[in-house]
Amino acid sequence: MLQPLVEPITFEEFLEWKPDNGRYELHKGVIVEMQPTGDHELVRAFLIRELNFEIRRLNLAYSIPGQALVKAVDKKSGYIPDVLILNLPNLANEPLWKKSSTVSQAESIPLIVEVVSTNWRDDYFLKFGEYEEMAIPEYWIVDYAALGGKRFIGNPKQPTISVYGLVDGEYQVTQFRGKDRIQSLTFPELNLTVEQVFQTASPETF
Repeated sequence: MLQPLVEPITFEEFLEWKPDNGRYELHKGVIVEMQPTGDHELVRAFLIRELNFEIRRLNLAYSIPGQALVKAVDKKSGYIPDVLILNLPNLANEPLWKKSSTVSQAESIPLIVEVVSTNWRDDYFLKFGEYEEMAIPEYWIVDYAALGGKRFIGNPKQPTISVYGLVDGEYQVTQFRGKDRIQSLTFPELNLTVEQVFQTASPETF
C-alpha cells in the first residue's frame, strides 16, 4: 500500500513517522506497507532457523534481527530485509543502530536474503541495485513460486534461489534449483538444498 504523499520524504522523516507495529519500507521517498503471504512467511522462517543454527554451530559473531532497517546510499530508501545477517562487532560504528535499529555500512551486513513476493521487481531491480551500491557482500533472492521475470530465472520459469556475490564492486550470480546445495560465501559449510527450502511452503505452491 502506497501512502499518498505530496512529495517524497527523507529517511529521517520516515524514522519519525514509522509506527511501532507493522512492516513499512521507504522506496525512493515513498512509504510502502509490506504485507507478505503465508507461504512467504513459512519460507522466511525456515531460512532464519537454518541460518541461526549455522551461526550457533560455528560460534559466529552474527545475529538475525526481527525488523532492523537497512538505510540505502541514496538516503531516500530504507528496507527491512526478509533475512538480515548482522556482524555484531561493527554495530558500534553504526550511528543509528541504538536509537533506530538501522544499519548503513556494508561491514555490518555480510548477507541479505529477500524472499520474492508478487512485487518481484523490487527484489530483482530496486533492492538489487541498492544492495550492490552499498557493497553488501552477498545477496540471495529466494523465488520459491517462480514469480520473477524469465530474464532472471529462465524459460520456462522454475523456482530458483539466486545467490549474488560481490566481485570488483559488481554482483555475480550463481543460481540453484531442485536438489542443488546452496553455495554461500557467508556460510561456506551450509548443508541446505533448494528443495528443502521450498518444501516449507504450502504444497499447492508447486
